[in-house]
Amino acid sequence: MTFLNYLINGLQVGSIYALIALGYTMVYGIVRLINFAHGDVMMIGAYVSLFCLDRFGLPLWATIPITMVFCGLLGVLIERFAYKPLRKSPRISALITAIGVSLLLQNVVMLLFTQNPRRYPSVLENAPFVQIGELKISTITIGSIGLAVLLMIILYWFINKTRMGKAMRAVSEDTGAAQLMGINVNTTISVTFAIGSGLAAFAAILYCIAYPQVQPFMGALPGLKAFIAAVLGGIGVIPGAMFGGMLLGIAESMTKGFISSKMSDAVVFGVLILVLLFKPSGLLGRLIREKV
Repeated sequence: MTFLNYLINGLQVGSIYALIALGYTMVYGIVRLINFAHGDVMMIGAYVSLFCLDRFGLPLWATIPITMVFCGLLGVLIERFAYKPLRKSPRISALITAIGVSLLLQNVVMLLFTQNPRRYPSVLENAPFVQIGELKISTITIGSIGLAVLLMIILYWFINKTRMGKAMRAVSEDTGAAQLMGINVNTTISVTFAIGSGLAAFAAILYCIAYPQVQPFMGALPGLKAFIAAVLGGIGVIPGAMFGGMLLGIAESMTKGFISSKMSDAVVFGVLILVLLFKPSGLLGRLIREKV
């Protein structure tokens, strides 16, 4: 039963990583950019949700669409003013800009709220939902996994079945050809950033429910782990981000349970090293050769 507890906890954490990783992999798939500010967009989402709960007294369910829309608009603004002018520049320029945006968001939040941690309100009862012997599954765990999986399924359907989703796939394959076919590339990229940032906002709420503390640097480590999850599954591959996030969450939980909690981060980064050494395209990715 202890193994099952750690497995379920790993799925809960992994579902959060997967939601954040989807933003990384969608942006990379279209504009070939590693958006290192993505974890800080998640942090902004946590503060927006906290503000709605504390200042306006809104119920948790009402803060979800507000937070997702706010972070979606923030993602569009970041892309418009920070990344769009650099589309034809060397990739290192966009990468440095992404790090700069990350530091900017952290410092703006520190100016507005100070760097002191703030407690996220306990909005859900953590009573066991299912209890069989030593196995306990809380309402938070069930809700987090279920909602995250539902969002992933909706996103997968959107990408494969809707007109905008097909446009996003076309732009990711060949931007020039997509433009010739009448696809508005700028709009498509903006929608991609909006969706990815909205998913990060939802992940922020799930993260705060599980770990009820909000502070300006809270998005750095989950964002980095989500990036590793995206690389593990195959950067640019939507199912890969889902699979990689879940797998990474399970690996982290098992390490904490059976080895040492101090080793969990080392195992996560060790996974990244192994993937880059033996299968750099990721578990579900495919190696694409580029002409020089």
